[in-house]
Amino acid sequence: MSDISTIAASMKLNSPVMAATSVEVRNAALARIREALLANQDAIFAANKEDLAAAERDGVAAAVIKRLKFDESKLADVCAGIEDLIGLPDPVGRELLRRELDEGLVLVRQSCPIGVIGVIFEARPDALVQISTLCLKSGNCALLKGGSETMRTNKALFDVIYNAAVEAGLPAECLYQVEAREEISELLSCDQSVDLLIPRGSNAFVRYIMDNTRIPVMGHADGICHVYVDKDADVQKAVRIVVDAKIQYTAACNAVETVLVQRDAAPRLLPAIVEALVAEGVEVRGTDEVRAIVDCKPTTDEDWDTEYLALIVSVKLVDGVDEAIEHINRHGSHHTDAIVTENAQVAERFMQLVDSAGVYCNASTRFADGFRYGFGAEVGISTSKLHARGPVGLEGLVTYKYKIYGTDHVVGDYASGVRSFHFRDLD
Repeated sequence: MSDISTIAASMKLNSPVMAATSVEVRNAALARIREALLANQDAIFAANKEDLAAAERDGVAAAVIKRLKFDESKLADVCAGIEDLIGLPDPVGRELLRRELDEGLVLVRQSCPIGVIGVIFEARPDALVQISTLCLKSGNCALLKGGSETMRTNKALFDVIYNAAVEAGLPAECLYQVEAREEISELLSCDQSVDLLIPRGSNAFVRYIMDNTRIPVMGHADGICHVYVDKDADVQKAVRIVVDAKIQYTAACNAVETVLVQRDAAPRLLPAIVEALVAEGVEVRGTDEVRAIVDCKPTTDEDWDTEYLALIVSVKLVDGVDEAIEHINRHGSHHTDAIVTENAQVAERFMQLVDSAGVYCNASTRFADGFRYGFGAEVGISTSKLHARGPVGLEGLVTYKYKIYGTDHVVGDYASGVRSFHFRDLD
């Protein structure tokens, strides 16, 4: 077996040991990690400066370099996130069901860790801290592969996190850092050892992962998000929400890419929205109807299926909420979509019929985030409908098992009619 295969197999064998650790031990490990990050911040910052210098030499875009940076502010954020994580309830060992099948025969459904999780994520050092601590809190073992642009920072952070976790009493197999790009292919072949893969990054990369492994994959390949501005929308609210959804973090998967505006109200709504977007440096693309009202570039058919991740937004007019819903369900990525309206009935129809992981009323799509949901950050956002959906925090990193407690029960007695089930849920 390859090194990654050997390591993953060892993790798989030892994952029940990790799952059985008490929440006190896991929380103590998180507290120790926080202290160790603060104690080693100079070395971490030095490594990050080397990564930033290399990125500048390589001509990496300024917007990307901003994501690579790990400074005092980012350290404070991840440390605060760890504190929040420590304060969250233990997701492991929760009793989800207790049912008496027959006298003395009790069925229990209990939450448990998934086991071994492989996470492949973008070049963002704070993501390494968030992902590793979420996996540890939820009792999972994790194989971590971060973007090569922050190789030095990731190494410095991982060493601090891993050593603190083991010193606090977690098993040696709790975490492993995959460093070489070629090791990703080896990781994808570990379907006997890795229980779940969570890829984060470009659409092409996530799709490649999904197409080249038999390991279950949780994630999203696209982030084509919409804001529908209804005829009953407040103009000022619409402007604030659309602008925030586009520019607050343009490169995020929950940034808005398409704005839909109710046709009859467009002359009232569009000028203010477009003016505010243009003032923030956004390139607005519109249909012929839109361009008859405001000055902007023309759209093409490809725009409705494009995740820009840039200061570009496409605009289209629709008859009303039903056409908006149809457009979103046809062209969206089932990630996060929002409506701006003062009409509660229209809002509820939109919220009910839009088939996305996150559906918002009078709020920016940028709220689609594990930290903002109070999940203690996230390992990623899932557009799948199986197991976990939306920002994946602690709850998305556990599954469940069934336990039966009997006193000498055999199925033969029930098949022959000697005994019968009575199925009674217990408190």
